[in-house]
Order: sequence, then C-alpha cells, then structure tokens
Amino acid sequence: MLKALFLDLDDTLCDTSSANGQAMRLMAESLQAQYGIDFDGQAFSRAYVQCIYRNWSASQRADYTPIIEQQSESAFRVQLIRDLLAGQGVQSVTEVEAQSVQHKFDRDRLQAFGFYAGITEFLAEARKLFTLVVITNGPEYSQIPKVETVNLAAHVDHIIIGGQEPEQKPARSIFDKALKLAGCEAHEAIHVGDSLAADIAGAHNSGITSVWIQHQQPLDAELGIDPHHTVLHPREIPGLIRELHRD
Repeated sequence: MLKALFLDLDDTLCDTSSANGQAMRLMAESLQAQYGIDFDGQAFSRAYVQCIYRNWSASQRADYTPIIEQQSESAFRVQLIRDLLAGQGVQSVTEVEAQSVQHKFDRDRLQAFGFYAGITEFLAEARKLFTLVVITNGPEYSQIPKVETVNLAAHVDHIIIGGQEPEQKPARSIFDKALKLAGCEAHEAIHVGDSLAADIAGAHNSGITSVWIQHQQPLDAELGIDPHHTVLHPREIPGLIRELHRD
C-alpha cells in the first residue's frame, strides 16, 4: 500500500527553468546596458547560472570550493560575478557592485518562480491520501527563499533541503530521513523528480519506486538508470499517481 509521496522541488513542482530564464534575460539586458555593446550579457548570464549549479571547470572548483566552505554561498556568488566581469574586461568591480548584480538576479528569479499549473490542487488532493515530503538539493541560500516564495510548508507535510543535510540526493541518508519522517517503509513510497542522477538513482538506491519527469531530456543509456515510470511533464504527475494508487 502506498503511504508516502516524495517530491523534488525544482522543475518538478515548480518551473525553475522558466524562472532562471527570466532572471538570466534581465541580467543580460542590465549588464549590456551598463557596460556597452561589446559586453556579451547573454554569455555572462549563462556562465553565472552554470556556475551556481556547480557546473565548474577544475580551476573554478579549486577556487570556489574554499570560499563556500570558509565563507558562504553569497561570498562565492559575489566572487563569481567579479571573475566573470573581469573575463570580459570589466576590472575593479567592488564587492558592493557585484552584490547588486547578485541580488537583482535573485529578486528577478523569485518574482518569476512558482508552481506549475495544477500542482497546488494536486498536492491538496494527494495530501489526503499520502504523507508528502519534498526533498530538494541545493544550498540554503537559494532553496529557502524558493520554499518561502511558494509557501511550500502550507502544501506538504515535510521539507528536506539538501544543503542542510550531511549529504544530498542521491545519497541514501536523505531518503532514509524522508522514510522516517513519513513513518513508512521503502516499498510504501514513491519519489518523483526530474534528475536521473539525483532523483531516480537515489530512489533506486533506497528501494523506492521512481517517477522520472523527462521534460525534453534524453534517457542517457550510459548512466544505466532506468526509471520505474516516466512522464513527459509535471502536468502528468497527478494522473500517474492516481493510477498507481488504484493499483
């Protein structure tokens, strides 16, 4: 019997990609206007988002990991902005100026951040049947404001933020915590997420049934991760969960 539903946040319950895209566009336009026609605002915003998602080169990893560990996520992002500006010839950018760019991106992203259509209604319906636990990777710096923006705590029973835990998805420990919070066994839970490497692999490592939200991602055969169930878009989650519950 299905007792618990575990859910990813970004690009599962909420349209993070669209929010990122809006913030990137506004960042690019603002910096282009500030620094002139020779400044590539789109390249800057793309590089910024890649790096805050830890898509680093080896040298960036060596440079930024100590800043995060010894200072803060915010300090890393400020230094990242200064480095990316310097890479386009904009030198002597102060910490305050870089913080202004960082804060504008954060504000613009949160303004565009929200649930996919139909998700709040689905959560209200599902909460009558299951214990709902959101398991989201990412630092507190970015995830807590997202959670607060959509008032997530009003829609689910428990929220686990990877940046507050010893390990993040796909580590078994974070799924074990979710099972404990839900008071159920692995075979009584389903986990829904969009990342094969984090969500689906993590669910499988814990013996939990997986639902992969494919969006437009290819199924990477080299990963060797085969979801138990696949939907193309979050709008299909309610129908599949109803079907699995009937079974």
